[in-house]
Amino acid sequence: MSGSSASASRDAAVRHIVITGASRGIGRELALLYAAPNSHLTLIARSAGLLQDVAGLCRSRGATVDVRIADITDAGAIADALEMAAGVAGFDLLIANAGIGGADAMAGPAGEHPDAARAIASVNFLGVVNTIAPAIACMTRQGRGRIVIVGSVAGLVPLPSSPAYSAAKAGIRAYGIALDRLLRTSGVRVTVVSPGFVETDMSASLSMSLPFLVPAAEAARIIASGVERGSREIVFPWQVRAAAWFMRLLPDRVLVWIVERSQKKLVS
Repeated sequence: MSGSSASASRDAAVRHIVITGASRGIGRELALLYAAPNSHLTLIARSAGLLQDVAGLCRSRGATVDVRIADITDAGAIADALEMAAGVAGFDLLIANAGIGGADAMAGPAGEHPDAARAIASVNFLGVVNTIAPAIACMTRQGRGRIVIVGSVAGLVPLPSSPAYSAAKAGIRAYGIALDRLLRTSGVRVTVVSPGFVETDMSASLSMSLPFLVPAAEAARIIASGVERGSREIVFPWQVRAAAWFMRLLPDRVLVWIVERSQKKLVS
């Protein structure tokens, strides 16, 4: 734990931000974006070395930082990490960002291997629940705070190339919207983020064209801006948001034809 953590708990002006999956991709960029002299960050991930590197960059920007090494599929470990984080400074912003995707989420011609499908569901749905559920009691007691769930546009338009991934992302979108309806009178609100392709290691693993690819740093700025506005849903970029809305109106056979053509390089 950072030696300056106690100062964060004493200073009511310090904003406490908790981010899972903070070692790379969108989580890393969000950590760097929120790093400032008035911020205390709790960064959670499995990769100790990468996470320490991010923590060092955040400290260089004036933030105080705690690092927690935990796997979101381990409910006990993530609950312990969040309990320690809550003891430092409560929660102002909890970002459930950790997940798996890219080539690891793609089905083959014969479908998904059962182990792979279970792993996707465990990380991308249950991992989010493991992250958020332990924090809710603390946040409702303090009567404030925002929960951010980072999902995918696949939660809006289920993709035939990744059934389990689409199901998990649709599940956390429904979970987030339902939680927002449940918690809104408590002062705690929920934002669900559904990005298209973002320039990360996950997207780099895909052997297909990636239309409207958004740099990870820009994705972080879009998310932070939407959170600041109090948006319940953030879907970006706008081209993907428009396409998702349009595709949900199409007959299923037409939608499948469009998606399969757009991903034909992947299934070759």
